[in-house]
Amino acid sequence: MRDISVFSGSAHPELAAEVCSHLGVPLSPTRLSRFANDCLEVQLQANCRERDVFLVQPLVKPVQEHLVELLLMCDAARGASAGRITVVMPHYSYARSDKKDAPRISLGGRLVADLMAAAGVHRVLAMTLHSPQVHGFFSMPVDHLHARRELAAHFRRYDLTSTTVVSPDLGNAKEAAAFARMIGAQVAAGAKQRYADDRVSINSVIGEVTGRDVIVLDDEIAKGSTVLELLDRLRELQPRSIRVACTHGLFAAGALKRLSEQPDVLEIVCTNTVPVPSEEHTDKLRILSIAPALAEAVRRIHNGESVSALFDAARSE
Repeated sequence: MRDISVFSGSAHPELAAEVCSHLGVPLSPTRLSRFANDCLEVQLQANCRERDVFLVQPLVKPVQEHLVELLLMCDAARGASAGRITVVMPHYSYARSDKKDAPRISLGGRLVADLMAAAGVHRVLAMTLHSPQVHGFFSMPVDHLHARRELAAHFRRYDLTSTTVVSPDLGNAKEAAAFARMIGAQVAAGAKQRYADDRVSINSVIGEVTGRDVIVLDDEIAKGSTVLELLDRLRELQPRSIRVACTHGLFAAGALKRLSEQPDVLEIVCTNTVPVPSEEHTDKLRILSIAPALAEAVRRIHNGESVSALFDAARSE
């Protein structure tokens, strides 16, 4: 691929390297330094002039550090006369700040999108945004991918004749229904009410799960409080088996350990949109790579081809 440069921030260089491997291009080096006053400085150590520049950086912990680093990378690419700057952001953590549900509250999802526009970003490539309206926060084009194809390929290894995909809440039910159609399963959803970031209540599960193989599907798992609450409701309905799946496995505050300790959870499946430290891995964890999908999307963006055709291929499988 000619006239393309791919750089990685410090958030997930392993994913960036894997994407470059699928593209057959080198991962260009980036130098990050910190001044005595704690300010960051970024240098892109490869030619950007009139090139198609892709910056790979999920917004993961520490989110604010990685956000500023990304903005500095964008500024460096713009200052180096990049022809086009595309941010490859597998996880957009500020997507959860997407609605004004309290007085005088900030909308971080929109603000960070505006910051990227101010930094010179021309296009964003994202994966499984928290809610559809986040797409509209960006003033530049956004190619929004999902990991349903990767998750479906994993679960098709099992007998799915008596399977129900369960969404923890009605907000994610549409995504769960689309995934259920891909694997030929039924769909159900929990009736959830959130009281705080780590305190939720699920009063019931709408749909058939008794005696069936259940796949709990969510867009992300952070502290795991929603999934643990849902597991309590599912146990009352006595499913035959339970597996848990998500796109973004954040697993904050020991969530992966708590979920793995649930005896009736057979496995926990996520993708590598965010890094999961190796010391936190458990025998039940399965991590699927979305690098091939990202690489194909990057290739299509670079060549001016349709990215939505990726979804058409997924639907036809």
